[in-house]
Amino acid sequence: MKASEEKTGIQDKAVASAEDPEPIKSEIEKTGVEGEAAEEVEEESKEPEAVETTEAPKAGAAVEEEEEIEIVEEKFYDLNLRRIWTAPREKRTPRAVRYVRQYAAQRMKTDNVSLSEDTNSLLWTRGISKPPRKIRIRVVKDKDGKVIVFPGEGK
Repeated sequence: MKASEEKTGIQDKAVASAEDPEPIKSEIEKTGVEGEAAEEVEEESKEPEAVETTEAPKAGAAVEEEEEIEIVEEKFYDLNLRRIWTAPREKRTPRAVRYVRQYAAQRMKTDNVSLSEDTNSLLWTRGISKPPRKIRIRVVKDKDGKVIVFPGEGK
């Protein structure tokens, strides 16, 4: 009987809400649901501001990391990756990454080569089977002999 009484009570509230919005307002005030919903809306409006402020230092941090490197040698290269396209379809981009590392190691005469995140994402933008045909890179060597490959300007 209690379940049926609850159902009829809910139906009575629904009918009352269709006729007069006042009973629902009083229910909202009693339960405080509206206040919680308002707080959630305020919290949601605050979140995008926090996201914007956290992104800005990250962009500045990348520039600072680049500036912290004491550059001994810096060169720009245009790489034609046509020979990468002879590889099987599902191995092209990993092969392109290895090729860029090998190319930078040969030109800068060191084995300590790393790709920047930007260079890696440039190679992987179209997926595993379609690396770019040509890329421009900037190869930087610091005083410790470490080489970092950045995307070049232009293309």
